[in-house]
Amino acid sequence: MKSFLRSLASPMAPLGSAPAVVGALALALAGGAAWAGEGAAPAHAPPPAVFALSAEGEVSVAPDIAVLQMGVAAQAPTAAEAVRLNRERMNTAVAALKASGVAPKDIQTSGFSLGAQYAYENGKPPRLTGYQASNSVSATVRDIARAGAVIDTVTASGANQVNGISFDISDRRKAEDEARRLAVKALQDKAELYAAATGLRILRLSSLSEGGGYAPPPPMAMRVYAMAKAAAPAPTDVEPGELKVRISISATYELDR
Repeated sequence: MKSFLRSLASPMAPLGSAPAVVGALALALAGGAAWAGEGAAPAHAPPPAVFALSAEGEVSVAPDIAVLQMGVAAQAPTAAEAVRLNRERMNTAVAALKASGVAPKDIQTSGFSLGAQYAYENGKPPRLTGYQASNSVSATVRDIARAGAVIDTVTASGANQVNGISFDISDRRKAEDEARRLAVKALQDKAELYAAATGLRILRLSSLSEGGGYAPPPPMAMRVYAMAKAAAPAPTDVEPGELKVRISISATYELDR
């Protein structure tokens, strides 16, 4: 570039070539300006502000399924005799479940145990007194209004353990979708509130994720014994109440002024 300018200043340059020289100079200057701009960093707009928010939606639903945990415990002097007695009584109890309207697919063995029984006296080693065999099943009662009657029928047939009852919903999706709609509405309201409070404007929703969901509550402890219920004048009272279906969501919003 410098040598080119020196050549323009040389007295040897003919006058007739002045327009060409001026044109060459303009091109050279333009090229120099372009060359000087090659190293400049391009301008970028600042990234938008973001809000990371979360919200929940919850609905209350009346359960329509009861799940019973029940079984038989039998004691005998020998392990084999305890198992035999338990098997006979358990078969009778399961037959009573089926006769009460519980489908075979809704009856599932949930536990079996066999253990030695000891008597303890001060100053003496433990003394073996026999064995106890326990067998338990989980029974799903889909006609929840009959849950109490099913308990009474099964305990009268020989089941001597009712360890708990829990409640469930046959159509979870409907309740979960309603909770999702409530969660999204709560999230949008929260985003608009934050935007207004900070003087910003919501551009777009850039991410959305879901967590949580419906989980049946753990079984409630419920001890019922056959002899105590055999003389009951009315079915065992079962109150299902309501279940809470909860959905939580998290989202990121982009904002601008």
